[in-house]
Formats: sequence, C-alpha cells, structure tokens
Amino acid sequence: MIFNIQRYSTHDGPGIRTVVFMKGCSLGCRWCQNPESRSRHQELLFDARLCLEGCNLCQQAAPQVVERTLNGLVIYRERVTPDHLAALENCCPSQALTVCGEEKDPEQIMAAVRRDKPFYERSAGGITLSGGEPFMNPQLAQRLLRQSHEEGIHTAVETCLHVPWRYIEPSLPYIDLFLADLKHVDEQRFNAWTDGFAKRVLDNLRRLVAAGKSLVIRVPLIPGFNADETSIKAITDFAADELRVGEIHFLPYHTLGMNKYQLLNQPYRAPDKPLDNPELLAFAQSYAHQKGLIATLRG
Repeated sequence: MIFNIQRYSTHDGPGIRTVVFMKGCSLGCRWCQNPESRSRHQELLFDARLCLEGCNLCQQAAPQVVERTLNGLVIYRERVTPDHLAALENCCPSQALTVCGEEKDPEQIMAAVRRDKPFYERSAGGITLSGGEPFMNPQLAQRLLRQSHEEGIHTAVETCLHVPWRYIEPSLPYIDLFLADLKHVDEQRFNAWTDGFAKRVLDNLRRLVAAGKSLVIRVPLIPGFNADETSIKAITDFAADELRVGEIHFLPYHTLGMNKYQLLNQPYRAPDKPLDNPELLAFAQSYAHQKGLIATLRG
C-alpha cells in the first residue's frame, strides 16, 4: 500500500526523482514527520479547519463512525472498517476528511514512474522508495526495484533498516543507492525514542557494506535524543570507522509534521520547537570532515 507518489523531487537521491511513499513502519519515532505512514492500513485524516459548517455528507456516508455535533465533527476511529473507508473516500467536498493510503498494482505505479524517464536520463535521476519503511512491503518493493532496474532507471531506497534482513536481501541486486538512517548507536536511548532496537539497524548496515552496496548515512538530529556532541561523535565514528562510508547527511529537527498528528487525533511526543543550534551543526560537519566523510546539512 502507498500513500503518495511525488514527482520532480530533488532531495531524495541524485538528480530528478519520482518518490513512491509506502505505508508501514516497524518504528515509532517520537519525531516522525510522516505519522500517516506508520500503519500498513488505510487511515482517516481530519482537518477541522477545512470542515464546512452544516455539511453532513460524511455522516450520511458512514453514520456508524462519523457524527455531526454542536461542537463539530466526531469520528469514532475505533469503529472504522474497510467498508467505511470506501464509503468516505472522496465524499468530502472540502477535503477536510480524507482517506490516507491506497492499494496500487505495481504496473500502475511504474506507469507513473515512467512518465518522467526523460528527466531521469538528463539529470542522472530515477525512482526512490520511501515511507514509512519500504521494506515493510518487501514484495512490492522488490517488484518496483527490479522493474526499474531492468528498464535502466536508477534506484534508491530511503530506509530505517529496522526490518529482518530477509525483507531486504531479495531486492539487493536491483538497488543502486541506500539512503539509510542512523539515528543512534546507543541501544537504550534508541529504544526509548523509537520503540525499536539499534542492534537490528547496525547489523543490517554491516550487511549492506559487506554486500558492497552504495550507502549514504542520514542522521536526524533531535533535541534530547542525539543532538549533542557525544552522540554525534559516536554515530559518526561508527559510520566512518566501521562502515567506512564516504558520505553523511545531518538533518536538523523541525516541526513541520506536527499538524499531521492532529489530523490523526494522535499525541505529539517530540520537542515543540525546531533545532536551533548553529554551533552544534558546525561541530557535526567539522567532526565528520575530520573523519574523512563528505558531510552535508539537509533541511
């Protein structure tokens, strides 16, 4: 299942790219900027700011899960079934209530990817699978990557690598570039902030290096989690000394995804202010350069 196809991207790998966003992730990062990507299933998003006063089309479509009250729309998310989602899809004229996620055949996705093949050829671009975690849908990921590879389209995957290796391995022959998150190397802190296990990620990174795959390390810098010199040193040391990669990207924390949690009626558990520490960012770049890495700040 996917939740978006973004064309003309220039921030998700080299050149001009088409990014396919896939639903499903095995982590629960507090700062996740795409919370709508975590579940592998369709979800309802509701933006009260767009809701039209007096409109009750959604209540008519699914009265068991949507109720119009004096205080506005009430959604009983625990009652939602696939039939309700089908009834609600495209029923809202203002798009205040939308359904996130859709099943698409791999050939439908590839048709969208092929539309911009001339741009890939001119810019050394291609397709990037993102999410969520693409390898939570290993069969779909493999089919898209293999088809793109066979058609001469450069392939990249944005991944947290928090999946069993058997989900990744079948796609290896068809992947030109991994854009891999390295959030932390400390097991306890990693678990506290992501609900996952650092060992799984580190082991998969080692396996990718052993397989000779091209790898760029990406580090989201989150206040209270890893936005400190000690954490940055440990992460950079692992990337440079053990993985021996050539490039690392530092991604300063921002809050642009905060509103999405309201759309899902979920709490936001990350800091409420973006990272504002130029000295720390300068340190991260400088230390990475000292370790022989190409270091880039990405917004």
